[in-house]
Amino acid sequence: MTSKSWSRRSVPACVISLLFRAGLAAQPAPPKTPAIALLDAADRAQWQTWSKPLGWQVIAAETPTEPPAGPPVGIDARVQALGAAVEAAIKNGAVDPARIYLAGRADAASAVFYAISRIPDLWAAGVALGGDPQAAIDSERVFTANFSNTPVLWISNGPNDEAAAKKLRSDGLNLEWRSAGATTDAALFGWLIGHTREEFPLSIDCETVSPAFARCYWIQMTKFDAADRNDVLPSTRLSGRSRAALGLNCGFKIDDPGPGLLVMLPDKYSGPLKAGDRIVALDGRPIENARQFAETMTKMTEERPAVVLVERGKERIRVDTRILLPVRASSISARVQAKYSPAEKEILIVSRMATEMRVTIPPAWVPGDLNWNGVSLEDVKAPGCYLLTIQKELLHAVPCP
Repeated sequence: MTSKSWSRRSVPACVISLLFRAGLAAQPAPPKTPAIALLDAADRAQWQTWSKPLGWQVIAAETPTEPPAGPPVGIDARVQALGAAVEAAIKNGAVDPARIYLAGRADAASAVFYAISRIPDLWAAGVALGGDPQAAIDSERVFTANFSNTPVLWISNGPNDEAAAKKLRSDGLNLEWRSAGATTDAALFGWLIGHTREEFPLSIDCETVSPAFARCYWIQMTKFDAADRNDVLPSTRLSGRSRAALGLNCGFKIDDPGPGLLVMLPDKYSGPLKAGDRIVALDGRPIENARQFAETMTKMTEERPAVVLVERGKERIRVDTRILLPVRASSISARVQAKYSPAEKEILIVSRMATEMRVTIPPAWVPGDLNWNGVSLEDVKAPGCYLLTIQKELLHAVPCP
């Protein structure tokens, strides 16, 4: 008997196609890589240089602008744009959703604290190089609860930074501080890779003042009622300093070593300052640097006229202005705290100001019971997303629309 040759010419085309596709299916999927997420797209090249030897990716959403091609929008829109870019990368299978790390340095370092507080459930951890978290804290939008599962590493060399970090930790912030001079690139990335994000952590805790930022891992608060107060859950808001400002409509670089303040002017600025100016004195007292000036302004308790001395090249120019105190709008926050007990097979939820929420239950947690603010729903059999409401002291659950 003559053996038959299985050459390409003797095999039908449909069989070849099936074999080819089977071969592709047999190939292991490329490994998903960790990623650095940046709010400051201009810093992409530097982080790519640092992370490329590790094979990590860098995700940075371009800063959206007001149409048509107007000035950059506020930081909340930037946070949302970065969140969307990260979720797109996860959906495309490009990055490991358990190892996405939010990062920022210098002026963008404070935004790390702000963004984690706004979207706490997307990151495994955060790292801030230099800078100062105070600008984020002064927004009155930083809640320590939102860092429960997302630690932050702050690497800096300011003379008072270690003490400031210790104070923030005592206030409940999940923060670690290290000296910039004693921390290597390898130590930084080693710290990051030691933290992973869980999709369904057994315990979660989130607080917000905005329905647009009300997602907390497997819970999303969807309706709010300020009258629905729950004193069991106090606020974890970090109180910002009432830092006064000069009435010159300008900013300054907090990390600038001085002398004085290197001003940062908005687009279409029409005031008395020019790009490159330095404010070197306030009411006759020299300004050493930006940090010393910021500390001085926190001690201002009343609005009043003031005089600054501006250094412009070889000139020194007197400019009349005012000390202005910030006006902060008070806002009530919503908070949800929840945990799953494997031993009891029960989800316990406590909330403040939330009257409706979406709860996603993984397969490993069913069958089991659910309790929200003391109202029980027994024997939940199917996993998935449920829309929860409490009406007439009864807990109602329907599949999420």
